[in-house]
Amino acid sequence: MADLLIIDDEKAIRKTLTEILSFEGYKIDEASDGEEGLKKFKEKTYDLVLCDIKMPKLDGIEFLQKAGETNPDVPIIMISGHGNIETAVEAVKKGAYDYISKPPDLNRLLITIRNAMDKSNLVTETKVLKRKANKVQDMIGESIPIKKIKETIEKVAPTDARILITGDNGVGKELVARWVHEKSNRASGPMIEVNCAAIPDELIESELFGHEKGSFTSAIKQRIGKFESANGGTLFLDEIGDMSANAQAKVLRALQEGKITRVGADKDINVDVRVIAATNKDLLKEVEAKNFRLDLYHRLSVILMHVPSLNERRDDIPLLVDQFLTDICSEYGIAKKVIDADAIKLLQEYNWTGNIRELRNVVERLVILSGKNIMAEDVKNYVMPK
Repeated sequence: MADLLIIDDEKAIRKTLTEILSFEGYKIDEASDGEEGLKKFKEKTYDLVLCDIKMPKLDGIEFLQKAGETNPDVPIIMISGHGNIETAVEAVKKGAYDYISKPPDLNRLLITIRNAMDKSNLVTETKVLKRKANKVQDMIGESIPIKKIKETIEKVAPTDARILITGDNGVGKELVARWVHEKSNRASGPMIEVNCAAIPDELIESELFGHEKGSFTSAIKQRIGKFESANGGTLFLDEIGDMSANAQAKVLRALQEGKITRVGADKDINVDVRVIAATNKDLLKEVEAKNFRLDLYHRLSVILMHVPSLNERRDDIPLLVDQFLTDICSEYGIAKKVIDADAIKLLQEYNWTGNIRELRNVVERLVILSGKNIMAEDVKNYVMPK
């Protein structure tokens, strides 16, 4: 049952609206002026508010402004017998869902209330979905190496220091970068990811810095690059060790000067970006082999963070398996499966060449192929090499 608040200094209007809306199934609270209405609005979460404009102590427009500061998601419908087009426009500009003149047409009022609540529900659902989509996966583990990673994130995240994250494939370098962004002062800004290994050398400059229309054969329109897209936020350069020499030089300039130039343009663009890079390569060896610039390495590695392999943190495997079981069984719409202690022991003894990514795939395989309980025999049959 939806909760509605009616604010009006005319008792007869309040009584009439309360009777009609109560009959429609709404739960109604009343307030005789703007101050009382604002007090109730702050004390309770309402689904919708009907508010008069001309009232003593605090008029409807003032209530609208203060209510928006308290909870901007609640739709407010303004009702007034003194209204005109200018008043209606002002009310809507200040955040009102709609404006209805007195005496209200009851059919229109009921339809407006229903539409306002439908829109409010849709906005709420959208926000929930966005939060779920943007929610950063927890960093699971209580081992000493993981505790050290978490402590380092807490220290460096609030700064704008550039970070170089190293570690084997599948250890969770991207997750570390996401947590740095999430705990930084840039968390409200974008986090843009670029997999440098997945982009051909001839396209990486356009990908990073953008291009102007006609700057090369397939440039049929202007394109904004990743540096510009990440302005005010974080740019995560994954597999930085695979970046071409030409692109390295331009990235170095962007880091030094805070400026980029689109391909085919002669105008500099200022960018405010925090760069986090990651690689599974030993960049100092790549420097020796003339594959990576030493000056770029020093620019990127203000903070060095090494993410341990799964084989270096076997104590975390029971926690990781439990989390993966929860997530995967939920995705499949089945009851969470139970894994036997002997099965966990076998997983802890296994050589994880693919690290966390491989472990999750293995758990998904066990969920699909095993019975209600995952036993040691299942691990031997479906995980261990024959």
